Amino acid sequence: MPDSPLLTAAAVAVIALAIAVVVGVGLKVLRSFRDLGTDAERATYKTLHAASEAGQHLRRGLNPAGAAKASRQLRTLLGCEALAITDTTGVLAWDGAAEDLKPRLMELAAGVLAGGRTAVLPAGAGQAAAGQAATGPDGTGSRLAAVIAPVRAGTRVVGVVAAFAPSAGAGLVRATGEVADWVAVQVELAELDASRSLLMEAEVRALRAQISPHFIYNSLNAIASFINTDPARARDLVVEFADFTRYSFRRHGDFTTLAEELRCIDRYLLLERARFGERVQVSLRVAPEVLSTVIPFLSLQPLVENAVRHGLEAKEGPGHISITADDAGAFAQVTIEDDGVGMDPAQLRAVLAGHADGDHVGLRNVDARLRQVYGNEHGLVIDTAPGEGTLITMRVPKSQPGHDA
Repeated sequence: MPDSPLLTAAAVAVIALAIAVVVGVGLKVLRSFRDLGTDAERATYKTLHAASEAGQHLRRGLNPAGAAKASRQLRTLLGCEALAITDTTGVLAWDGAAEDLKPRLMELAAGVLAGGRTAVLPAGAGQAAAGQAATGPDGTGSRLAAVIAPVRAGTRVVGVVAAFAPSAGAGLVRATGEVADWVAVQVELAELDASRSLLMEAEVRALRAQISPHFIYNSLNAIASFINTDPARARDLVVEFADFTRYSFRRHGDFTTLAEELRCIDRYLLLERARFGERVQVSLRVAPEVLSTVIPFLSLQPLVENAVRHGLEAKEGPGHISITADDAGAFAQVTIEDDGVGMDPAQLRAVLAGHADGDHVGLRNVDARLRQVYGNEHGLVIDTAPGEGTLITMRVPKSQPGHDA
């Protein structure tokens, strides 16, 4: 074909370019590795890198998928022929040789799980413990000693790390114990994350409990007052009340969107205005680009309820609530301001610190959840003084990869 030399030349050029890229990347990696300097520095880097990689796989605690991936990194750290991770019921992961010992591991680890003390077993102990011949199917198990160290979460033994090597010297015993302790830390962190999630769910339930007796009673009374005088409005309020309660008591997800929360607030204020009439005046200004921002479920409605109950309800004459949501670069900034009675800053500090019972529980609840989810720098910012109203500011990141509404 007339164009085959051209195609050949092009193919050669592409291959040459690919080789150049691979060589360039390799040299860059090698150069960065050499920048670590001494052999000790490089060994430290390898150890920390392996621990970091394993830690990512154990973020959800002891489970087969995470343990299987982490065991490869941990075996590299210990330099042993095989490494296993178990929980209290079975083997979660086995990496390396001597899999003929795997069926017997839980029997070998029974004493460690029960007593919480590291066990060191000489070569052949696995077969002897099982009452079998001293040689496995491929002869590997009989040549390996074992160090089985407990994984403790608090006072509980939740599993073991077992390392298999030709001999179980003091170095391997200590190293396996350290690895087991490191795994225990990952398990405790995973349990802490789970506890935080449960705490958030409990706090949302507390908010729902707060909404139900006070608001539902008043709303139903307001609806009843219109049944005879304005039946059409009473029907509309029943629909709004149903939509509000359906949203407030939903059972799926810890997060929602700013748009959904504002829709909930709109229904809430319609019901409150049915009670207070023109005493409650509301203005709303929202930047469209922040409507899809994810926020914790029921994080705005309690702030508006606080403005109505503790700001305007105790004030003589009409009161005004202003709600704004602005685009602040990487953040969405929401402010809720009322011109009500305000409160003493010292009392506010006691409320947010959890030292005051009763009123303003919603304020404390929202502040605590924001800090748990986004960090202390994202707690509520509140400006208030007696007779001066209250301004509440909330800032949340617009990008939240781990949170789904």
